Amino acid sequence: MTTSRRRWVLGSIGGALGLAAAGTAIGLLRQQREVPVDAGLSVPLGSLRSTPRTVVADDGTPLHVEVDEVDEVDDLGAGSGRGSRRAGQAPPVTLVFAHGYCLTLDSWHFQRAAYRGLVRAVYYDQRSHGRSGRSDREHATIDQLGHDLRAVIEQTVPEGPVVVVGHSMGGMTVVSLAEHHPELIGTKVIGVGLVSTTAGGLDPSRILVPLLPARLTKRATLRAVATLAHGHAAIDQVRRVGRYIANVATSKLAFGSDDVPHEYVSFVDDMLSATPFEVVADFFPSFSSLDKFDHVEVLDEVPVSVICGTADRITSIGHSRKLHARIPGSRLLECEGVGHMVPLERHDQVNAELDQLITAATTRATRR
Repeated sequence: MTTSRRRWVLGSIGGALGLAAAGTAIGLLRQQREVPVDAGLSVPLGSLRSTPRTVVADDGTPLHVEVDEVDEVDDLGAGSGRGSRRAGQAPPVTLVFAHGYCLTLDSWHFQRAAYRGLVRAVYYDQRSHGRSGRSDREHATIDQLGHDLRAVIEQTVPEGPVVVVGHSMGGMTVVSLAEHHPELIGTKVIGVGLVSTTAGGLDPSRILVPLLPARLTKRATLRAVATLAHGHAAIDQVRRVGRYIANVATSKLAFGSDDVPHEYVSFVDDMLSATPFEVVADFFPSFSSLDKFDHVEVLDEVPVSVICGTADRITSIGHSRKLHARIPGSRLLECEGVGHMVPLERHDQVNAELDQLITAATTRATRR
C-alpha cells in the first residue's frame, strides 16, 4: 500500500469511528507510540519547553516562539521538516497554537503534552504577553494579532500545511487572520480550531474581573480601566497582595466546576497576575469594538472545530453556536458544565476533537 493510500485509509477510519480519539489517524499513531491523551498529567503544569526562537512581527515586535519538532516521519506526514522527510513525500503538517488574553503559550500544556513527538507544533506568546516583546498601544489590537499570526506561520512553517488553533483572544486572532489574509485559508491553512472564543458581541467587563482588585465591581470596570492604566504599577501591587481573592475569582470565572484541581486554578492565576495591568488596559478596547462575524465564512474552505464549555462565563456558549452557524460545515463540541479554560478543565475532550480536526484536515488536503 502506498503512503498516500495509507493516509487516505487512516483518515477514513478516523471519520468513521467518530469522536473516539483512538479512532482517528492521529489517535492510532498515539496508541502506536504509547502517548496518552492525558499525557500532561505526568509532568508539572507549564514545564514543557523547546529551544526558543524569535519571530519579528511587521512592526518590529519580537515574539517568543517554541517549536516541538518530530524527528521521525509517520504516515500522517507529521515529520520534523529538518531533512528527515523521504524523497517525494509531502511536507509535514504543523499545528500552530495561539493563546488567550493575559495567558501564555503554557496554557496549552495538555495539548502540548498530547502532541509532543507526534506532530510538529508551534507555540508562541502573543505580543506583550509572556516572554514576547512589549507592543506599543497603537498595535495592541486584534487586527495586529492576525498579522502576527501570519508572521509566525511564515517564519516557522516555510513549507507544508498548517492547522491553527486559537483559544479566547487566540481564536479572535485566527478570525483576524482569515479577515486580513483570506488567501491563506485552504492553501497554507488546512484546518482551524476555535476554542472558547467569538468574533464579536463580547461583554468585555466579564474578562477583567479576575484581573482587577476585588473592591472594583463589574459596574465600575468599564469606567475604571482607563484610569487604572495610568496607575498600573500600584494596581499590580494590589493584585499581588490580594492573591487569595483573585484565586477565588479565577476559579469562578475561568472554570465551570468547583471540583477543578486547585493547581489548575493557581496555574491560570499565575499567568493572569504575571501580565502587567498596563498590557491588560492596552488590549481592552479591542474587545468592545470586535465585530468580525462577517469574515468567518471563508473558514468553510477547511475543516473547522468550534469548542466551548456550556458554563463559560466569559465567551458564553452562544458565541460558539453563532460561529458554528456562520461557518457551514463546521463541527461544534459543547463541553457540558465546563468553563472558559476548557483546554485545561476538559483537556481529554478537547484533544479528542483536535485529533478529529487534524485527521479531517490532512485527509482533505491529501485528496486535493
